[in-house]
Amino acid sequence: MSEWLVLSLAMAAACAVVLSIASFNHRRIGEDDDPSETPDVIEYMTMMIGVIYAIVLGLAIAGVWEGRGAAQEYVRQEAQALHEISTRSEVYPAEVRKKIRSDVDAYVTYVVDTEWKEMADHGTLADRGGELLERIRRDVTDYEPHTDHEGQAYQPLVDQVAVVDDARSARGQSAGATMPGVVWFGLIAGALVTVGLIFTLQIRRSFRELLLAGLFSALIAFLLFLIWDFDSPFGRGIAATAEPFLAQFPHLGLDD
Repeated sequence: MSEWLVLSLAMAAACAVVLSIASFNHRRIGEDDDPSETPDVIEYMTMMIGVIYAIVLGLAIAGVWEGRGAAQEYVRQEAQALHEISTRSEVYPAEVRKKIRSDVDAYVTYVVDTEWKEMADHGTLADRGGELLERIRRDVTDYEPHTDHEGQAYQPLVDQVAVVDDARSARGQSAGATMPGVVWFGLIAGALVTVGLIFTLQIRRSFRELLLAGLFSALIAFLLFLIWDFDSPFGRGIAATAEPFLAQFPHLGLDD
């Protein structure tokens, strides 16, 4: 099922529940009821709870968005380091250079075509990717430079392999959900409390009040969906992409 369809259904369901409760509650109110009799303290508490929940939602959205941005940066660092390895190996003999570039291309192809789906579906890296990276490491570290020019290139190449390894590990740690279950419990419970407080203000069945109640509940549902969507940087609609790999290795003809 499409994530946007899930969002639409969640927002529609939230509106339907709130409006149904509002209509049912309106039938139970007597003709002599005066909505202006709502105690001031209830209005104050409703406002304060709404403000506190808005702050919590904002922090949650900022947190998951920052996590997505960090995940995308790890991908950029990994792709850039691999590109540097492929480029700087130019000083090596043709046979060695060809082996390094071939293994780099194999690693990039595997990451984009196979490992990316593994991260999206299971939130983990594939063992095969680690094996391909180890091949690149062996290609670089096992070669013994024969000239000063090759010797000057050796250590930077080793350093770039370490950058790839570090970025790959960070990408793996970012692949899964970042929000703990207890935080989700607080967000959902807070949403129920915040929306439920609408009814303490003696909402009526006028078009204006029902419209505002429906829009408010739909907004809460949308913000929760946004947090859920950002919470998996590689697995959902607004996710980190493999674009850095595609940009650095266009000759491979890969598709994101």
